Amino acid sequence: MPAEGTTAKVAGIIPARWGSSRFPGKPLHHLVGKSLLRHVFERVDKCERLDLLLVATDDVRIEEEALSFGAEVVMTSPDHPTGTDRIAEAVEPHPEITHVINIQGDEPLVDPVLVDSLVTALAAEPDLPMITAANPVTDPAQLDDPDIVKVVVDGGGNALYFSRSPLPFLRTRPDTLVPLRHMGLYGYRRDFLEQFVSWPPGLLEQAEQLEQLRALENGARIRVVLTEDHSIGLDTPEQVPHLEALLAACNSS
Repeated sequence: MPAEGTTAKVAGIIPARWGSSRFPGKPLHHLVGKSLLRHVFERVDKCERLDLLLVATDDVRIEEEALSFGAEVVMTSPDHPTGTDRIAEAVEPHPEITHVINIQGDEPLVDPVLVDSLVTALAAEPDLPMITAANPVTDPAQLDDPDIVKVVVDGGGNALYFSRSPLPFLRTRPDTLVPLRHMGLYGYRRDFLEQFVSWPPGLLEQAEQLEQLRALENGARIRVVLTEDHSIGLDTPEQVPHLEALLAACNSS
């Protein structure tokens, strides 16, 4: 973490790989005239709190695309099991960086204001190891959708648990209880990121296939920033028309 009295230096890193099981080559798929990766980069390039913005990949095709629109690229090992491992390698040549934001490479509507808010909150608490975001569930069907990750938080805004199952189970529903959808945006204190990738996957992480559970299983706090941003990612080819409509509407507004 930064020494006392120093300023945080923050890197935003976009991990991008070719071999998605549900959508191979996804970062290079074009939506309304631009690659998915370029949409993400151009949105995050508007952030005001990032000192460094990198694309981390293991594929020369993705590297060439990123370089074509002016991104700085780090080539990483093809053997990383998660995007978190990839960003940990990507930041190694930058010892000045104190905090890292993991920006999903498949979310073309990512909100730069939300990214900046995560940076601000993370840097404001020197002992906070990790941060993420969540928004209210507006469609009850999302609670039963295993592709929608849910999160519950404690009174201090820290994550209690993440799950693909309905969370919490609503046997009764207090008037003020709003289920939360987890957003795949993470921030780490650098020393914690290095520790995180040294831990083996935990049993809950393996069961749910949610790597953030590794932090909870090892007793780490994850702050959850609540937002009204409902942007979605591109997971399958079937979602392309919907995302193109959203991008076209965003570009015309």
